[in-house]
Amino acid sequence: MRFVRFLLNGDEGLAIEENGSLSGLIASDARFPGRLDALIVTGADGLRKAGDVLRAGRPIPLSDISYLPPFTQSKKLLCVGLNYRDHSVESGYKQPQYPTIFARFASSLIGHRDAIIRPAVSETLDYEGELVAVIGRGGSKIAPDSALDHVAGYSIFNDGSIRDYQHVTPQWTIGKNFDSTGAFGPVFVTADELPPGCSGLTLETRLNGKVVQRANIDDMVFSVASLVSILSQTMTLEPGDVIVTGTPSGVGAGRKPPLFMKAGDVCEIEIEQIGTLVNTVEDEVAQGSKAA
Repeated sequence: MRFVRFLLNGDEGLAIEENGSLSGLIASDARFPGRLDALIVTGADGLRKAGDVLRAGRPIPLSDISYLPPFTQSKKLLCVGLNYRDHSVESGYKQPQYPTIFARFASSLIGHRDAIIRPAVSETLDYEGELVAVIGRGGSKIAPDSALDHVAGYSIFNDGSIRDYQHVTPQWTIGKNFDSTGAFGPVFVTADELPPGCSGLTLETRLNGKVVQRANIDDMVFSVASLVSILSQTMTLEPGDVIVTGTPSGVGAGRKPPLFMKAGDVCEIEIEQIGTLVNTVEDEVAQGSKAA
């Protein structure tokens, strides 16, 4: 199933995407099954039942909706750095033997078609196309061979990074949490519709129509199963926790000259069998001033 969270005339809703069309309900409808943040706790059966209810709902006009990030109430939004060897090389890092983990916060999230905001304090806004894995069944000390049983499904992320702020401290969190820089969506696809761990799927990032990143998910140093198992050794994973699995080479900071995003740019991140996350770029409007 392919779930889409949206706003329609100011009302939040949830839909199933099939053959490029949406069927669903808004929150005020009596049959509304709930937000994905709550449904994820009900497991695969609960998601399936919710999908059936939404499928029997009303047509949702794609042209009239605003997409929302699939999840915004996750207790943990964990991002993985340096998870593709070629990206580690272009970034000047020795490939780590343990996943490089940092946190994202919900305040930085935006949806499909929303504008990524380049902050006024920096011109180093960079793109990072990434696969998202969402935990469906929690656990601690999860074995690698059963780790994928804990993943409910997958989505797409653009880990918009403010490079100078990312490296102003030894840890990256400050440069990864500017408002409106973490694009998430457009869909949440249940794991049963995709290869295990999204193995073999292609990730591609395009900036203004030009391919800037292209890799196979199998190129990750730490697979989805490995990440779930490793993270669960130190923390209990819970339903709805989000793991953003890392970006391949081709980022703007690794190019000569650097290729940073600017106002008017369009960034597309496509993962085979999942979809395409599309965002424009706008400059931050300083407080007290008016947009042109």
